[in-house]
Amino acid sequence: MSWIHQGKEFDEFCIPEGGVGFIYIMTAIIDGKSVAYIGKKNFFANIKKKMGKKALAMSTDKRLKKYTRELKPDFMKYYSSNKTLKEAHKAGVVIKREILRICYSATELTYQETKYLFQHEVLEKEEFLNGNILGRFYKTK
Repeated sequence: MSWIHQGKEFDEFCIPEGGVGFIYIMTAIIDGKSVAYIGKKNFFANIKKKMGKKALAMSTDKRLKKYTRELKPDFMKYYSSNKTLKEAHKAGVVIKREILRICYSATELTYQETKYLFQHEVLEKEEFLNGNILGRFYKTK
């Protein structure tokens, strides 16, 4: 299943100018129980790519790294950092992936994720799979 944003399908061609990432909610029915997970994801991943022989030979500064960084859209194949959701996806469970908000800076991304986590009371409600917020606040059992 693809990403949904404001009721429409969302892919790499829908990324707004200056967009850094988004806040998402994933929902599924696992073992007859409805579960959800809220998180954040960057639109692009920094991939290290080795420089070719010609590029290295043309480089006048020998202190430069021997690789370049390439931005690749990797969010289309993403199914959460949560172990339960990953395993459910591999087992063929249908997972609804919805974008709640698009963010335009890394700071905004972290702030909005934290805001949504507290608003939805993810640590207090059983249906949420989130185990902590910012690594400081944990779900009690």
